[in-house]
Amino acid sequence: MQLKGKQIVVTGGAGGIGSQLCAALAREGALLTVIDRVDTLPFAADYIQGDLGSIEGIRAVAEQLATRPVDVLINLAGIQYFGEAEYQSNAQTVLTYMVNLLAPVMLSQAVLPRMKQRREGHIVNIGSIFGSINFAYFATYSSSKAGLKGFSEALRREMAADGVKVTYIAPRAVKTPLNSGPVMELAARTNMHMDPPERVVARITDAVIAQAKDVYIGFPESLVVRLNALFPRLIDKALAKNDAIARTLLTKSR
Repeated sequence: MQLKGKQIVVTGGAGGIGSQLCAALAREGALLTVIDRVDTLPFAADYIQGDLGSIEGIRAVAEQLATRPVDVLINLAGIQYFGEAEYQSNAQTVLTYMVNLLAPVMLSQAVLPRMKQRREGHIVNIGSIFGSINFAYFATYSSSKAGLKGFSEALRREMAADGVKVTYIAPRAVKTPLNSGPVMELAARTNMHMDPPERVVARITDAVIAQAKDVYIGFPESLVVRLNALFPRLIDKALAKNDAIARTLLTKSR
């Protein structure tokens, strides 16, 4: 699919990966609309300021999108919690599921009627390898991304006869300032593979152009995704050492 002249909406487009993705899409000639909560964008684009961390905020953004001719919706915005599940506050838990799962679902619902009417459109959901390999101490993040993966697959099948494409993209860990100190220490001590944002942005852009169905970024993680689906107890054992390291880091930080 050629992106020149296409109306593309990107949630979380003001962030580190988001701004780079918007720049890449702009180079392809896309007409961008960014959804974020910052006061102003660091680059020129149509802007919808909104809070995707609450039902009211998501509804307000969805109402605006429902009136616009959206060719591609890229649900990029996401947040992560690293820690024991019982220590995550209720507010943090709700925020995680709002931003990572409910917002993509509700914004997709907002743009689907017009896409189906035109019999063309593309919804791109940015998940995570963690949504397929559900890591200890990332319980709400992993489960929210697993939900996004399931939604993407179900919606793709639902839209098969309506001309609307659905893509699910699962990066592995990415080197961004949003990673907390404990996450970076965990990455160093477990030899976690972390991709530069530029590589992830290039893969997302290619997937949008190709209208790919599923993209898993990184090896051997993409292989482990398949092994985990077939032999989850085997992956339990493979991850046990890293889980122990994470447990030690979190215990020290308390």
